[in-house]
Amino acid sequence: MEQETTLVTGATGHIGNVLVRKLVDLGEKVRVLILPGEDSRSLAGLEVERVSGDVLDTSSLWECFKGVKGVFHLAGIISIMPGENALVRQVNVQGTANVLQAAMQAGVKRLVYTSSIHALTRIPHGKTVDESAPFDPENPYGVYDQSKAQATLQVIKAAQAGLNAVIACPTGVIGPYDYRSSMMGDVIRSAALRKLTPYVDGAYDFVDVRDVADGLIAAAEKGAPGASYILSGQRISVRYLLETVHEITGRGFARFKIPLSLARLVSHFTPYYYRLSQASPRFTPYSLEVLQSNSVISHEKATRELGYQPRPLYESIRDAIQWFFEQNLSYAEAPE
Repeated sequence: MEQETTLVTGATGHIGNVLVRKLVDLGEKVRVLILPGEDSRSLAGLEVERVSGDVLDTSSLWECFKGVKGVFHLAGIISIMPGENALVRQVNVQGTANVLQAAMQAGVKRLVYTSSIHALTRIPHGKTVDESAPFDPENPYGVYDQSKAQATLQVIKAAQAGLNAVIACPTGVIGPYDYRSSMMGDVIRSAALRKLTPYVDGAYDFVDVRDVADGLIAAAEKGAPGASYILSGQRISVRYLLETVHEITGRGFARFKIPLSLARLVSHFTPYYYRLSQASPRFTPYSLEVLQSNSVISHEKATRELGYQPRPLYESIRDAIQWFFEQNLSYAEAPE
């Protein structure tokens, strides 16, 4: 009997490429949906079936879903910039609707949707964030949060209509195989290379990308249809993260704390700079809000029902640094 196929959308991203690696190691037959012209170096050397397509192009999805037994839907756009962004909403919301429709028509046995902790309504300080928090499609903090909540509610509706779908909500993802240099990955790499590193007091829950990938696989195997699972890690301050980079590399680097009041003032102007310079956004009203928000987040449900066990973040930061140094950073020696 021919082996059934697992489809991964968003496979070239940070979580996506790590998930694909783990699926391949498990002996799965993996098909990846690649945007035409997309940088796919994160999948180099992996034995996967590549199919060109777009979650916004329904005709391309029909071919992708042929013979597929399970789907990991990760394709989406992250944005911490203020204001409306039509593409973010289209890809995250309409793209998910298209994937759900294709999955139901193809009769897939299981779909795992990677949502976000930011899709949940904000919980005030003093309480623990868990799966009892509702998804908030009117979230006032930005189009990304709204779009992920709207997409997640679509998945829940599809599950109620009979699709065997599960939802996973990771927190802030860090770790190796960060080919596109995520915002926190860029912070870690800059500090490891002894670059000037400004920061703002604050904290958040960060989780290893490999643990998220394991959590997605466990959700596919054990998750209850229609259920959501928070895949969190450990809450740490930005200052602690930078001190950990210093400890791991054994190298000092210039870092200075920007007062929160000043950072908030400046953040109203930085989006213009980021748009003009095409630089990766770091200090925006959204990112500052996240670092000041309630980040006491529980993964107890995922641990209880999926066997989810995230590793210590020290290991994640260490491995991220080691990986960054292995990626053509010959002008700086890797830490021993």
